[in-house]
Amino acid sequence: MSIDNVLLGFHGAARTVTGSRYLLHACGQRTGIDAGIFQGYRSLRRLNWREPPYPAHTVDRILLTHAHIDHIGFLPRLVRNGFKGPILCTDASAELVRLLLMDSAKIQEEDARHANKYRYSKHSPALPLYSSQDAKATLKQLEVIDPNGWVDVGPRLRARWTGAGHILGSCSIEIEITANRGNTGTIVFSGDIGRYDMPLHPDPQPRPESQVLVCESTYGGRNHDLDVSVDDQMATAISRCLERRGTVLIPAFAVGRSQQLTFILRRLMLEGRIPQARVHIDSPMAVNATGIYGRHMDEHHLDADVFEDGRQVLFPDDVELHKTAKHSKELNRMRGPRIIISASGMLTAGRVLHHLKRLVGDRKNLVVLAGYQAPGTRGRAILEGQRTVRIHGQDLAVRAECVSLHGLSAHAGQSELMRWAASCETKPRQTFLTHGEPEAAWALAHKMERELGWNVDLPELDQTLDITDALGLG
Repeated sequence: MSIDNVLLGFHGAARTVTGSRYLLHACGQRTGIDAGIFQGYRSLRRLNWREPPYPAHTVDRILLTHAHIDHIGFLPRLVRNGFKGPILCTDASAELVRLLLMDSAKIQEEDARHANKYRYSKHSPALPLYSSQDAKATLKQLEVIDPNGWVDVGPRLRARWTGAGHILGSCSIEIEITANRGNTGTIVFSGDIGRYDMPLHPDPQPRPESQVLVCESTYGGRNHDLDVSVDDQMATAISRCLERRGTVLIPAFAVGRSQQLTFILRRLMLEGRIPQARVHIDSPMAVNATGIYGRHMDEHHLDADVFEDGRQVLFPDDVELHKTAKHSKELNRMRGPRIIISASGMLTAGRVLHHLKRLVGDRKNLVVLAGYQAPGTRGRAILEGQRTVRIHGQDLAVRAECVSLHGLSAHAGQSELMRWAASCETKPRQTFLTHGEPEAAWALAHKMERELGWNVDLPELDQTLDITDALGLG
């Protein structure tokens, strides 16, 4: 293999939604793009514990598309195992990475302690994937880039970040590779593409021109077309629960989704479409993330509709913020009517599990699933109507009303992915679809091949492909 051969390794999010992790071998260097953890089925979660098929110390740098944990959650493990290079991202993403990685480490440490205390883990002792010390070490390697132009990231490598409209700071990443002969080739990593015409976040910017494209396909098999608007869905279900004096539990991703939900709840209460009720934000990360949103409220990061008379209007008037564990436990004594928003969004870990444990067995309560639920998660089990859910080693009956909101996803649907793909007239020579279940990814692949005339493939986990010719560098 020549030093000018370019190889691309797919070490996560290959024929599954989570665990985004790519390794680009170019110009004698190794550049990682995202480093997320796997979520969902136990078989996927076990992949977080395996060592990658490449030594961590051989990676020269990592570029981040955005700060969701399935794109950044493996970083401390890599640092623990010897990665010492820079981690490059936008300023907003850097703030969120600091918040999410420390929270992730803390949750893992707490869950390990809880499992050891009540002896429900098969491992003795149960261990966290990484520690808070590992996360702190990782944060020292963050480097903020200027998203307004090209950034030299290594010899004969430069990159550019382009707004993806998914969450605060989210971008697609364009990497230009210069061969020894001076000719160049470009690869684009879409990251997660956001929605068009949605509250809170701006539309995705047009797809950058490239010879090779790595594109997400989370909702590649369906659209977010709605018979009933998100506002109507929320108003109907939440009003019904509050009127029977129940508690509404909304598991929500702390970054993006929680802020979107509080914004909509405020609007519904002001319009009189749901009763006035106290809203509890029981997630230190969601509280802190909202502060980060506030610091980046400008035309580049957020839509103008989050302002009213010059004020930020993300929260309803009666909101209580719960940051400490003691303050969170006080909710155990509080009866409805009230609304609790707590992370995590797929009911995988954290404080929300303690609330679910208390509320799920009572018919007057309501569980609102407000986003994608990966296969194998408790959220997916509830979504599919399972009658019991396992929490902290106990099987609990699901008696509470459960609804799933449609159309609130921060991920583009099939038609929006096609809109983004077609926003650049030059088609890539080769497209790889990742970050989607096989059925969804194949549906999008067939549509791209049929309507755009693209050459599309679905790589397998740990497959490394030579993309030299596709880049025009052969």
